[in-house]
Amino acid sequence: MHNVTVAIVYHSGYGHTARQAAAVWRGANAVEGVTARLYAVEGADAPWAELTNADALIFGAPTYMGGQSAQFKAFQDATSKTVFAAGGLWRNKVAAGFTNSAARSGDKLATLQQLAVFAAQHGMHWVNLGLPPGNNSSAGSEDDLNRLGFFMGAASQSNADESPELAPPQADLLTAEHLGRRVAEVALRLAYGEAALAG
Repeated sequence: MHNVTVAIVYHSGYGHTARQAAAVWRGANAVEGVTARLYAVEGADAPWAELTNADALIFGAPTYMGGQSAQFKAFQDATSKTVFAAGGLWRNKVAAGFTNSAARSGDKLATLQQLAVFAAQHGMHWVNLGLPPGNNSSAGSEDDLNRLGFFMGAASQSNADESPELAPPQADLLTAEHLGRRVAEVALRLAYGEAALAG
């Protein structure tokens, strides 16, 4: 069985989503038997062969005006020819998503839903965050994992007037690491299962 690879494909406008992407990478890369790689995209150009060779793709984009950034949407649109029309090259790969915005909600769910629909159009297997909501009781705190209470993927919040060195906060970065680990583990299990079926 080949080494399992996880590709984190993201766009970051101000650096906050890039910091979140790096946390997803740390989580995925910490799983034995998995190699994770970061791919920043700014539009329709992407390392298509490398993405197609990955076992899992984790998509990340900032939420601007209720949806993913235009640069990431251009990447998504480009897959209609490079991936979808080319024979469904991402079919049965593992997928997940993450997003960041300045507001606590910021309509981030709309972005995560669009990423999940995008993965579904490619026939991929979507992995949710798999964490209970944090910071939702008198005993909770801003240090809880999933402090913003999202289920579809990892969501983080960065104050608009803070640099990427200060935001997102540690709880959101640890939540992103959790997503990376979870996806890597699912991809590893799927790869072992396929190897056993083939053997």
